[in-house]
Amino acid sequence: MAVAVAATAFSVAGIAQEKVERSPEAGQKKERMRGEGFGKGMRDGHGKGMRGGKHGGFGLRGIELTEAQKEQLKAIREANKPDPAIREEMKTIMMARRDGTITEEQKARVQTLRAQQMEKAQAVRAQVDAILTPEQKQQIETRKQEMRQKMEERRQQWQQRREEFKQRKEAGETKPAEKPAI
Repeated sequence: MAVAVAATAFSVAGIAQEKVERSPEAGQKKERMRGEGFGKGMRDGHGKGMRGGKHGGFGLRGIELTEAQKEQLKAIREANKPDPAIREEMKTIMMARRDGTITEEQKARVQTLRAQQMEKAQAVRAQVDAILTPEQKQQIETRKQEMRQKMEERRQQWQQRREEFKQRKEAGETKPAEKPAI
């Protein structure tokens, strides 16, 4: 009886997996995982990824802003929304690059677009800096220093782990050492 129940359970699970893989949603998920639209929610502000989140991703998390400053940031964000046509062009070129069919003209276009993006980012940064108080700018610098310090500590921990691994490997040990709490 137990064997029959187990066999039924496995066959139902197998059928369910086949249906999921054949569904349109599964196909869309596979497309996203291949890099076509992957992470799109973060790019257009729907997630709290690298660019999304509080204060429009201007690196102001944890900084107290006045309502007027929040409105100014909102205006800056609206005025500097990415151009969908350029985003599509970049996507097409990146797909050609991945497929190995990129042309010299496309390579040059990518460099031009990236240079324009850098200039625009610098202009936006200047606009944001213009609305911040000296105290807020100091808070940002303090947070940057703290983050750099944390990153350096992590880098040193990883370097230490690599060295320990090398030593264990050379000694013929296969069991990993205890991980320190991060």
